[in-house]
Amino acid sequence: MKTPRVSGKEILNALLKNGFEVCRQKGSHINLLRKAPEKTYHVTIPIHAGKDINPFVFKSIARQAGLTSEELAELL
Repeated sequence: MKTPRVSGKEILNALLKNGFEVCRQKGSHINLLRKAPEKTYHVTIPIHAGKDINPFVFKSIARQAGLTSEELAELL
C-alpha cells in the first residue's frame, strides 16, 4: 500500500476521533496521549501549514499510536 499524502491536521483529527487526547503543544508539534489497559501511547504530530507529512513520519506516527500504516490510513 502506498502511504497517503496528508497534512498533520488530518492525522490529528483522525487520532482525536480514535480516543487520543491533546496532552500539550510546543511550537508546531502537538503531543497526544491515549491510555489503554495494557499500555500508554504517546504520539507527536508536526503541524506545519501548507505541508504534507513525509511518508516516513506518517509511518512513525502510526507506530507511536500502536497502529499499522494501513490502519491509520483507514482512520483518515
